[in-house]
Amino acid sequence: MANSDAQVSRSRDLDKLLLRPGHLVGANFEPSPELRDDIGKYAKVLVVGAGGLGCELLKDLALSGFQNLEVIDMDRIEISNLNRQFLFRLQDVGKPKAEVAAQRVMERVSGVNIVPHFCRIEDKDLDFYNDFNIIALGLDSIEARSYINAVACSFLEYDSEDNPREETIKPMVDGGTEGFKGHARVIMPGVTPCFECTIWLFPPQVKFPLCTLAETPRTAAHCIEYAHLIKWDEVHNGKAFDPDEPEHMKWVYSEAVKRAELFGIPGVTYSLTQGVVKNIIPAIASTNAIISAACTLETLKIVSGCSKTLSNYLTYNGAEGLHTKVTEFVKDKDCLVCGPGVLIELDPSVTLQEFIKLLEVHPKLLLTKASVTHRGKNLYMQAPPVLEEMTRSNLNLLLFDLMGKIPKDVVHVTGTTSKNDKKTSSLRKLWVIFKSVDEVTDMDMAGGT
Repeated sequence: MANSDAQVSRSRDLDKLLLRPGHLVGANFEPSPELRDDIGKYAKVLVVGAGGLGCELLKDLALSGFQNLEVIDMDRIEISNLNRQFLFRLQDVGKPKAEVAAQRVMERVSGVNIVPHFCRIEDKDLDFYNDFNIIALGLDSIEARSYINAVACSFLEYDSEDNPREETIKPMVDGGTEGFKGHARVIMPGVTPCFECTIWLFPPQVKFPLCTLAETPRTAAHCIEYAHLIKWDEVHNGKAFDPDEPEHMKWVYSEAVKRAELFGIPGVTYSLTQGVVKNIIPAIASTNAIISAACTLETLKIVSGCSKTLSNYLTYNGAEGLHTKVTEFVKDKDCLVCGPGVLIELDPSVTLQEFIKLLEVHPKLLLTKASVTHRGKNLYMQAPPVLEEMTRSNLNLLLFDLMGKIPKDVVHVTGTTSKNDKKTSSLRKLWVIFKSVDEVTDMDMAGGT
């Protein structure tokens, strides 16, 4: 098939959306061939996660005309991934997921450029995330979703009447799967509910009583958690357990097998060990494909305006037939993440170190080990060590001076919070007002309280 014929074939269904007028289109939608070209040239999408759902997202976005894609994932490919993460092969085991996934899609879809990032999502600064038009999530972790949600919401600005400024809205499309069930949702910070607004949708994680683990284990999961939560600390004298370190996971598996044999409990496998320790939920390829298709379509809608977007949460259940349902949730006007931000009044004589101490006891924050940035500049970074050393001298300086003596402005803080006895990384947006500073410009006041 000639290249021109291949292009026509690939864009045939896309053209039905982008080249035709309609009654459900966005307010600024103008059908034209140029729109399709502009999506390829100018739309920039970040895919977070290169697992089962992330692989599907990369493929679907590339085949839908998106040419400027980036993907971030901290994991390496494991044998257990191969049954559903279709971009990977046996010879790829041990390689970074993001790098292999990007290369595979570029080999199959001409014209697309995918930049991989093999690192933790926390390793990237705010400017990195702000460079994208849309962020598409293919994650299996509540903590990771919360972090990216907070990052996207940190760009949001409000006017003096507490209305979100449209140009500061960073859209997100979130997908998730669990066996034969899945969801797709559209998050427009300041307009629709953000992830934190509906955190109650996710049930609390199952926890086993320590006495059961230590004395009367009855399941394979009990044996695994015994090795993970009790035996590890007994043997390693306080050494931190890293679930992403293969040697650590192999040790837990080995100890769990011994524990299971002692009590005559079958079913301990390495795959189950990973699932219990990392709270991995079994995934099915067909569910990933369906949810990815829904997320990709929503991404295309947001960029092009070819149709109104999902409003705002779609659930899919393929366990008994095929069932989908759309639910519209309401934004929490008092949400600490997507709302106007936490207002903090300070005296101009407060140092950066005193400000960081204040974050630990502030009732709406309770952030420990906080890093602070202002307008993209690192005021103080807890890690990595080289940045901590570079910014340490700022601790004794006045925060007012470090912020350019602006009477009111936004700072972003990243630190550790505790939820359900589990420590997580959190990013928060703060409006800092310095008391007794009279000169406040209209620009400074923008953003509300």
